[in-house]
Amino acid sequence: MADDFEESLMAGEPPLLRQWLLLTMLSSRWGGVTVDEMAREMQTSKKTVRRDLALFLKLGFPLIEQREAHGKKKWQLDPDRTRPALAFAFDEALALFVARRLLDPLAGTPFFEAAQRAFRKIRAMLGSEALRYVDRYRQTFHHTSVGISDYTRKSELIDQLLIGIEDHRVVQIAYQSLRAAEPKTYATHPYGLVYHRGSLYLVGWSEHHQEIRHWKVDRIERTEITRHHFDPPTDFDLQRHMSGSFGVFHDQGDLLITVRFSLEVARYVKEKTWHSTQKLTSQPDGSLIAQFHLTGIEEIKHWILSFGRYAEAIEPPQLRDEIVEEIKILARLYGVSIGPAHAEKPPSDSWPVKTLPKVGRTMRRRKSREEAAHSHRETERTS
Repeated sequence: MADDFEESLMAGEPPLLRQWLLLTMLSSRWGGVTVDEMAREMQTSKKTVRRDLALFLKLGFPLIEQREAHGKKKWQLDPDRTRPALAFAFDEALALFVARRLLDPLAGTPFFEAAQRAFRKIRAMLGSEALRYVDRYRQTFHHTSVGISDYTRKSELIDQLLIGIEDHRVVQIAYQSLRAAEPKTYATHPYGLVYHRGSLYLVGWSEHHQEIRHWKVDRIERTEITRHHFDPPTDFDLQRHMSGSFGVFHDQGDLLITVRFSLEVARYVKEKTWHSTQKLTSQPDGSLIAQFHLTGIEEIKHWILSFGRYAEAIEPPQLRDEIVEEIKILARLYGVSIGPAHAEKPPSDSWPVKTLPKVGRTMRRRKSREEAAHSHRETERTS
């Protein structure tokens, strides 16, 4: 393991997590800590520790080197320079206490633990009057926890994923998918973590599938950091990679999604940013046309279905077809027969052609076919 850490340093990629833990050790050991002790507790070499200390000094960290009897040296962060005076206004303290819930996805990691210590210090600093003020408004803000994953028991697992991400180390994960009868082990190149709807997802390259995959951390049962390093693609950017998803599903398509929302939910849809590419256009009848550029339809399909009769997928045709199939399955599940009264209706043709030219042409063609069919039936009756 020591050799691996040194190799990563030589490659110009310092392991951020190890250095974070080292800084934590230096700031908490008031009597100081030796290089030998640091190397032993960090499970790395003394040479690597000295490299980290040299880096901290170069960056301006307030490190103190104390020489004791027999020439023994101990290191620590200068307590006088690492204890900044905290002076928060009441509203600032309140805002911090509210915002601390946003750190829940980091539960089980060293970053979360350090943040909790900081919040305890802020709480101690506020004093009794300020605490009464904060407690008075505690019920004003509530962070819902429906569907949020609890990672407090996966602290070691998440730590290993973070080490793999920072050190560019191949990580073996035992993953239990929803459809698999038992977990399977995959060698992964971890690129980063994504937080979505209360859960963490690992994004990385799968050696088995030879492609980038997303794994839900809840379903990772075991992890093992290997001695092997990987070179991440130089053009990979996690945010850009996720930009085509309507959540965490990732595909290779390039689709224009068009959805019509009825008057009843139009305002609700307009109140939120659902995707970075969204284009919302209000219609004369109070409805709303929403367009998105995505790589796939799986997640947005379920999102559209969540609006029930108040949302209609317009394009692409594959999206409409899959939603229709889902409706048929639901009908069978509830013992409902879909007859003529429930037949699929064509979208409203009241939208301006200039707003959606492609959809407008489709509407006109459909309307022409309906008028021709109606004229044919009238001819049959009169004959």
